[in-house]
Amino acid sequence: MLKLVRLLLWQLAVRATCHLVVGLCRGGSDIFTSVRENSPKGHLISSINIRADAGARPVRLCLTGRNADWFYLEGRSIRLNSSASRVLDREVIGSLLKAELTCYEDDVIQSQNRILVEILNVNDNKPRFLQESLQKLRISELAAVDSIVFSVKAVDADGDEIHYRMDGSSADTRFFRIDVPNSGEVVLSKPLDYESRTSLQLVMWAEESNTEERFNVSAVLTINILDGDDQYPHFLPCTRVSLSVPVCMNPVYTANISQKHQFQDQVLEFSPGPIKAQDGDRGINCPLTYSILSGDQGGRFVINNRTGELRLTRGVEKPRLPSTIRLNIMVCQVDDPLKYSTATVLVRVLGENMFPPVFNRTTFKGFIIQNSSPASIVSTYGNQVLQVQASDPDFADGLNPNIRYFLLPPSGLYHVTQEGVLIGRTDQLRVFDRHVLQVVGRDEESGEEASAVVDVEVLQRGQAVPRGAFMEQQLFADVDSRLAVLVSAGVLMMVLLFFLFVLVWMSRRSPAQNPEEPVSVGKHAALVNSGPSVFESPSLFPARGPRDPSSPAESLHGREGVYTRRQSMPRPPSPKLLLGEPAGRRPFQTDLCAVLETPEGGAHTWGPWGHVGVQVSSDGLRRDTAAFGVNVDPEGPAAPLKPNT
Repeated sequence: MLKLVRLLLWQLAVRATCHLVVGLCRGGSDIFTSVRENSPKGHLISSINIRADAGARPVRLCLTGRNADWFYLEGRSIRLNSSASRVLDREVIGSLLKAELTCYEDDVIQSQNRILVEILNVNDNKPRFLQESLQKLRISELAAVDSIVFSVKAVDADGDEIHYRMDGSSADTRFFRIDVPNSGEVVLSKPLDYESRTSLQLVMWAEESNTEERFNVSAVLTINILDGDDQYPHFLPCTRVSLSVPVCMNPVYTANISQKHQFQDQVLEFSPGPIKAQDGDRGINCPLTYSILSGDQGGRFVINNRTGELRLTRGVEKPRLPSTIRLNIMVCQVDDPLKYSTATVLVRVLGENMFPPVFNRTTFKGFIIQNSSPASIVSTYGNQVLQVQASDPDFADGLNPNIRYFLLPPSGLYHVTQEGVLIGRTDQLRVFDRHVLQVVGRDEESGEEASAVVDVEVLQRGQAVPRGAFMEQQLFADVDSRLAVLVSAGVLMMVLLFFLFVLVWMSRRSPAQNPEEPVSVGKHAALVNSGPSVFESPSLFPARGPRDPSSPAESLHGREGVYTRRQSMPRPPSPKLLLGEPAGRRPFQTDLCAVLETPEGGAHTWGPWGHVGVQVSSDGLRRDTAAFGVNVDPEGPAAPLKPNT
């Protein structure tokens, strides 16, 4: 059964490639022809030249051979057997189709002719870059200029000649050029620098040069730059000289140690960071070693040659403040000591920080005049530059050079300099505005801070500066100064009252005057030395009992006394005026007893505490009068003693 199926299939295949022709298998010949690639189905390949004679038996023609499936027989012609999914493509099939035309008579081969069909090329393909020529493009930064650094390769399936060019729109094209267009070799035009650029990009074109179509194709090339050992190590942080010059300026490392806290084997902490360096060739990153070049007199310091850690091994003698030790540190490559760099290290030995910075006032007042100038200095009401400075008692002159000033929060309208001068952006200020700013002074070494308030008034151009505000600022600079004045005045008043009380108490406890002392009587005379003390007068102290008029001490006709006349002495101020004078501004009288002559014949004395005197009445009796800033009526009852405060 299987054999029958195979036989049937074979017959069907023979019938598909065979064709019955009436005639003899004579007169045939080999067929040599050509066809253009991409030709459609049914395209005539060739005609069959076998002729049929009259009365001849039928013969059968068959197409056989390697490419027989590309043809089929139609009558006495051979046609192309292609389709939409089966295109005659020279680049796929090749340039030649081979087949045989076989003639059978009674299933016996009578003749066999070759069919050779050349496929004509058509420009139907674009160039194509070989991926292996575009991948892993690496160039050392030490590559020489004008040398061939890499090559690219593109192919065209149609066999067309290809030229190469670079797209000028790419910024990195300036580093390369192509000298021979059809070679694909790229030449270096400018030196490379790994530290500035680690990779470059190019757009490369491959274009047909011998066709009308000029088919082309592009590819983006990424070129990695390999680092070369051409850079010296540098210390961190790196501050570039400029954007165009990628060279680092080595920092100055600073550290502060206290004379009180100089421990042995102490690791020093530096600013702006630890002593650290790196190889300038970051792609290579060679190992580095550190050492102290100079400045370590006495071997007080030791440096870790691998990490750069600096230690203080023993205390530093400090003859005076401040003191600074300067060290020079070197770092170099382990494999090439000629590639090195140096940096400066400053170790400052400071005294113990005992006091924080402080402003001399809590509020500063000033003004600024609005104008079109971008910046102006804030002034005081005395037309002087407003300078906000904090003092530090740790310094003899109070000036700490490490105090930095700043506004908190930062202001877009004002800026404070490191000298404490306030600058305002006058072109952005509005007239009659008032700004209250907080200025902070920070000791960069200890971290301690002090703050003050600055009250700035924006004046109009041409407006007069208020003088009253200046006087107020001078007399009462702030709340603290006013409070100090009040406290001082209160203390002074208490001291004066205390001394007054002591004097009164001592006067009352003093012994009475001798009654045999002479009493001077006379009109318009000033009494220099009279009888009892003024503090023992019955008019002032009635509790001591009535005065006896017959007593010698009370008589106005005593012994002869001593008199003094002062015609040119001015009248003392009236007690009424003394009551109106403030306690702090009361005039001080230099004479212990200023003499005042009265028309009634009495003598009044002004002492430092009030009005003291003797008055002679018409009945011949002497009456002592005394008062502290008040008038005492000689006929009336004695007024109570009140100190004039």
